[in-house]
Amino acid sequence: MKKVVVALIAVVAFAGTAFSADVIEMKKGVKFNHKAHTTAVGDCTKCHAAAAGGKIEGFGKDWAHKNCKGCHTDGKKGPTACKECHK
Repeated sequence: MKKVVVALIAVVAFAGTAFSADVIEMKKGVKFNHKAHTTAVGDCTKCHAAAAGGKIEGFGKDWAHKNCKGCHTDGKKGPTACKECHK
């Protein structure tokens, strides 16, 4: 029984990654590699409200510049200049 519960928790925790798109094309020429971020960040709640993923509440230009660019700056990884994202 214990193994079944652990297996169910694992399935629920990683279900969002199985169904998410690898690369998402957004406005203004921005391509977001979701698969790479899922692997690198590991914690879906860094962007999503729930660990299962889903739509990002309040997502838009201001949200992306604050959260995405902020995360790249803090982690010293990823693009931070305009033309590095907007191609």
